[in-house]
Amino acid sequence: MRRIPVIALIVMTLSLPIPALAQSATPAASSPSAASGDFSGLVDIGGRSLYLECHGTGSPTVVLVAGYRASGRFWSDDLLHPDAPRTMVLPGVAETTRVCAYDRPGTVASIGEDNFVSRSDPIAQPRTAPEVVTELHTLLQAAEVPGPYVLAGHSLGGFFARLYAATYPDEVVGLVLVDAYSEMVETMMPPERWQALVRLNQEFGWDEVVAIPGYGDLETIGFGTGNAVMREAAAATPLPPMPLAVLAHGRAADLPDNAQGFTAEELETLMQAQYKDLATLVPDARFTVASESGHNIHQDQPELVIEAVRQVVEGVRNLDTWYDMRSCCTE
Repeated sequence: MRRIPVIALIVMTLSLPIPALAQSATPAASSPSAASGDFSGLVDIGGRSLYLECHGTGSPTVVLVAGYRASGRFWSDDLLHPDAPRTMVLPGVAETTRVCAYDRPGTVASIGEDNFVSRSDPIAQPRTAPEVVTELHTLLQAAEVPGPYVLAGHSLGGFFARLYAATYPDEVVGLVLVDAYSEMVETMMPPERWQALVRLNQEFGWDEVVAIPGYGDLETIGFGTGNAVMREAAAATPLPPMPLAVLAHGRAADLPDNAQGFTAEELETLMQAQYKDLATLVPDARFTVASESGHNIHQDQPELVIEAVRQVVEGVRNLDTWYDMRSCCTE
């Protein structure tokens, strides 16, 4: 699984190769709806279908939102140790409560030599962050996934989770942000440095619409284009007090050559600043540094993400447990 360090962290994405030969398992539903029981299959959201997988019992329902261009498989499959898999986030959380993950159109997971494209129907790219949030809401309603929801989002998925909470505030009772992108990054640097960062991302083609052979277009959401929308949404509908866990990577990424004048130290300082800022969204948020993880904490240290979700779920069920265990720690 190839990764491009700075892009993985700042552009909120996981570096994924464009498949020369796209592969995907045929989804098959194991129950008529995702309301209860084990479910894995396609859900019609009105003219097209999205792949959804749900397991476990209990409330609140945890909804896992993957990072940019990343398949929902990153929550359920051990991509680092496929021959000796550990307990990954989706099955781990299913031991505590009901949990669901889904594939956005145009996403990919690389397992060994195989590239598994999204199990959802393709859609024309590029798209906007509000379109992604509306799509997720439509999916949850169509599949009858019971609320209220705890949203756990990685990277750009954390951005989507926060925008969902601002758009549908009555549905969200907790958040877990895993090395999540923040719209405030743009405001944390001078305008000329922000433009240099935009150019850096453009050099790597993250804003380009690219066709996946045999599938459709790779997910494309322009870098930074949703920042103003998120800032406006956060101002109009700020997060109410709720259990919020923020996880930040502890292992800094390497810096690619010719990085528009950025140093590794400058970018790492910026990234850590955005994570700490997210932990100020509500009082008593829990901030954890995943000392053994790079950007993909849910793959590097899945047990840490499982525990963060467990604590948030327990905090939703009984707020006393959340406020009695305030912490800021390194794992």
